Amino acid sequence: MAYGVKIAKGDAYKRAAAKRRHIRIRKRISGTPERPRLVVTRTNRGITAQVIDDIKGHTVASASTLDASIRGGEGDKSTQAQKVGSLVAERAKAAGVEAVVFDRGGKQYAGRIAALADAAREAGLKF
Repeated sequence: MAYGVKIAKGDAYKRAAAKRRHIRIRKRISGTPERPRLVVTRTNRGITAQVIDDIKGHTVASASTLDASIRGGEGDKSTQAQKVGSLVAERAKAAGVEAVVFDRGGKQYAGRIAALADAAREAGLKF
């Protein structure tokens, strides 16, 4: 089944495969006001998490490694991802969100993605 992403070689193939996975996931996942979507975006340098209500099209809470409280902090990337997870959970709970739907963005649920999710769960968000 085609998802509208062109097949290529090398790194372009990896990006196309990740895009296909993300499209496949987003067909099933949607954020509601009662249970918004926790979107994780991972790059080589940092990680960003947003809690999004897809019906209204609003971001309820967000956190990133570029935030002043996390930027330049000690530890490796997984430690920074844990800090982002706990920070986004605190901000979401302050906005009145108790439970979320996790959107890993086509990435594998391991490493920094899993560290962020585990920290958000420990901070009180329900998945």
